[in-house]
Amino acid sequence: MWASLLLVAYWWATGGGLTGVSAGGLSAVAEVGRLAGLLASVLLLVQVLTTARVPVLERCFGQNRLVVLHRRAGVVSFSLMVLHVVLACWARAPGGLVAAPQMLWHLTWTEPGMVAATVGTVLLVLVVATSVGPIRARLRYERWHLLHLYAYLGVGLALPHQLWTGREFTSSTARTVFWWGLWAVVLVAVVVWRIGLPVARTLRHRITVAAVLPEGDGSVSVHMTGRRLDVLGARAGQFLIWRFRAGRGWTRGHPYSLSAAPDGRSLRITVKELGDGSAGVPNLRQGTRVLIEGPYGRLTGRARSSPRVALIGAGVGMTPIRALAEQFLAESADVAVVHRFSREPLFAREFTRLARERGLRLVVSPGPRRGTGSWFGRGAGRVDDVTALRARIPDIAVREVYICGPVGWTTMVRRTVVAAGVPDRRVHVENFG
Repeated sequence: MWASLLLVAYWWATGGGLTGVSAGGLSAVAEVGRLAGLLASVLLLVQVLTTARVPVLERCFGQNRLVVLHRRAGVVSFSLMVLHVVLACWARAPGGLVAAPQMLWHLTWTEPGMVAATVGTVLLVLVVATSVGPIRARLRYERWHLLHLYAYLGVGLALPHQLWTGREFTSSTARTVFWWGLWAVVLVAVVVWRIGLPVARTLRHRITVAAVLPEGDGSVSVHMTGRRLDVLGARAGQFLIWRFRAGRGWTRGHPYSLSAAPDGRSLRITVKELGDGSAGVPNLRQGTRVLIEGPYGRLTGRARSSPRVALIGAGVGMTPIRALAEQFLAESADVAVVHRFSREPLFAREFTRLARERGLRLVVSPGPRRGTGSWFGRGAGRVDDVTALRARIPDIAVREVYICGPVGWTTMVRRTVVAAGVPDRRVHVENFG
């Protein structure tokens, strides 16, 4: 990303950009607008690439970090795109800045590719607007995700006019090859890993629902079977994007973590009703076909470097914790689980059985949180979180720690375990939300 940004900035500078800026006036306005457009183009493609499920990026960074980069690149690219439009119209408008809207209208209907670019920009505005915190919080995940898919169409319509008419894209063979190559790489990534691989895995494994069983805290577990699940590559702690061929809205994908360690013959997820799609999960029937994307996620045993492990989860975040506990116990690890819940514990009987039969150390933290600055329940007493954690797991500092839960909660837990002496490199976090 940084190499591409530096390269296009260098080409801009040596292609008249610095000369135009030094000349001042509308020439400077035009050149700054041109640079903003170039940088916005790179970052728009970075946005698409970070959510293309490219395996090497998934393994190196994980979805949490890729989503953060996607969001930051989106904010900057959108701002630069708006700046590009405003400055480009200002520089060409005979009446100055006040005439820029009229010039925008004129360019839309006279410049090649500008009608498509305008439609694409409007779609990107829609995506950005629905991603703003207060608006995003009011939308269910499934509806927001459906709107967010328009970003692909927006990028596809907004950028091609530069490839056809922009001098930065056509002034040399090297620049033409670079830009078309960048587009090709991103397009291939989307086609192969967002479309091709999920379709191939779905057809190969033919996963169907075997049973839907109730769990605690208003959740249900979906047990699934399929062909050759041993070569799917799913690990305990990972999640997949699931589409159940049942009823309306089946085309929308839902990210659910595995709640049992994969055994090569079956898969299990545990779902709580939190959105449009999850409301229909309890009504799934035996034999329902399942479409999959994944597996994804870095909250796996691949990162473990210690024979002692602490798994800390809250609410539905206990689903990957449950799968990891099963796997690590099978590998003869010393496992401690901290189970945080407000009303009813999830997998209570399973964790009790693992404690009785496999030596799992189970620590429960029930009830409402004892304060805004604490992640423990009220039963932890008046001591600080670090002291409370050390009292329950005295050897926490020598353990590998896995954390899963809501964003704010996991931030507090991570801060606590690091303060308790766990090196940051041995703390692995996955957020849900």
